[in-house]
Amino acid sequence: MTDGREVICRPLQTRPLWVLVGLGAVGAGVALVRVAYWGRLVDPWVFGGLLVALVGFVGLYAAGVLVSADAYGVYSRTLLRRRSLPWGDIADVRVYLQYGRHGQVIRRVGVVLRDGRTRRLPLPFSVSSDDRPDFDAQLGALRALHRRHGGPESDHVPVISYRTAGRGSAVSLVLCALLLAGAGLAASFVPTAESEGRARASAVPCAAATPAAERGDCLTTQSAVVARTEVGRGKQRSWLYFADGRPLERLAVSQEGAEGFRPGDRVELTVWRHQVREVVGQHHVWREHFTTVGEPAVLAAALALAAGYPGSRVLLHRRGRRLPDDEILPSALPFAGALVGTALWLLPLCYLHPMTPPAAPVTLAWVAAGSLGSLGLFTQAWRATRIRTPQDAAAEREFPDEEVFLAARFLESTDYNPYGFGTHIVLGAGPPAVTPHPGPGRFAAKRIPVERLTVKAVRRLRGGDDETVPRSWHIAELDDGGRPVRLAAAPADLTGILGALEAAGAGRPAG
Repeated sequence: MTDGREVICRPLQTRPLWVLVGLGAVGAGVALVRVAYWGRLVDPWVFGGLLVALVGFVGLYAAGVLVSADAYGVYSRTLLRRRSLPWGDIADVRVYLQYGRHGQVIRRVGVVLRDGRTRRLPLPFSVSSDDRPDFDAQLGALRALHRRHGGPESDHVPVISYRTAGRGSAVSLVLCALLLAGAGLAASFVPTAESEGRARASAVPCAAATPAAERGDCLTTQSAVVARTEVGRGKQRSWLYFADGRPLERLAVSQEGAEGFRPGDRVELTVWRHQVREVVGQHHVWREHFTTVGEPAVLAAALALAAGYPGSRVLLHRRGRRLPDDEILPSALPFAGALVGTALWLLPLCYLHPMTPPAAPVTLAWVAAGSLGSLGLFTQAWRATRIRTPQDAAAEREFPDEEVFLAARFLESTDYNPYGFGTHIVLGAGPPAVTPHPGPGRFAAKRIPVERLTVKAVRRLRGGDDETVPRSWHIAELDDGGRPVRLAAAPADLTGILGALEAAGAGRPAG
């Protein structure tokens, strides 16, 4: 990074990348020599050398990445591609958050073009707290150049994560479609399971004169002696072995079935549709598990309900389509609760009545009560996930006359909120103060210096705010003697807190 007229972003640690490049070159050489002089294409050394060469190519690609910016625009260079974007075509520079498998936060920079398309820049790149200062410095330099030579749409750094309105809903839409397809596939097995269950229940012992070719739909019994058992562990299969391999050498059974028989036990095998379905001994009986008609019906209903959760995320993205890209969408957990409540009455109903509609009075009452309950749950979820603006919450402003504790947090560490210890703000019967507890009493409370504070704006939660703040809360941007601070609370509580702060002496700029 230079003096501000130009920004250059390179990988922070290039030495390990060039080591990988060297190892890749060695691997490619080994594979080439092995093929050229020994003529062996299928060889462990060839495959190993090609694998190391591929890793070296990845290292070479990463080492060759370069992103620079000047008064004209942004330039990116990789091993395979070069691209330049003038500042006049760039609407905004923003940060994209991704989350690794082990909880690490991956930060990348992207640019939004005037036509709405987005371009991710290969650099700067941050994966840990160690490289975060360099990332922030390079991002600040890019935004400074954009302000000087372009026209950014936002006055702050938009941060896009999986919780914000700017993150697309394509993944949720595809997942919803896959779950619905699985539900339809499971439902298609319901008639098959019903017909097989009826055939199994109506099967009778075969007559003595029944030809062998026609004994598939009737029951045949054969005697055998258990030679030994093999009990599988975990997900391994368990086996029964029969003496002299008659009528068959071995039979796959459940773990409990293998443990119930002993070598030398005389058993009777029941065969239906040319497969052993039952083994009866003197002390134990094993029966093959048949899929009942209710099982695929329950699976289909469960998959359909599971599809409702990604579907609700798509719905929330649709409801928040007019929000700025970096504002937080409401959580879909209320819809998840409604789906779980629906599953409590719908899944047992599908198991007991998979094919026929309910006709008994008790079942009809069950369906009616469950439907009304689900309707209430989904209505409550719809209300709980509505988009509330600060203007909506202003109508709910209340000024308490007695001491109350409201859940609220200053997101910056200050002298009245050291190390972010405050979880509540106490109002009434004394000056406003920050406390680390919900009361009662003002133990460990620190007075808020309202004479230093000026209320600048109230907004919804953004992607760059603390992720531990509930999604339904709003943020008040304050000026604390020239230092910006943020106060987070539920919308109605926040308007009441701000009203109390203003009544105690906090300022508010005109307009």
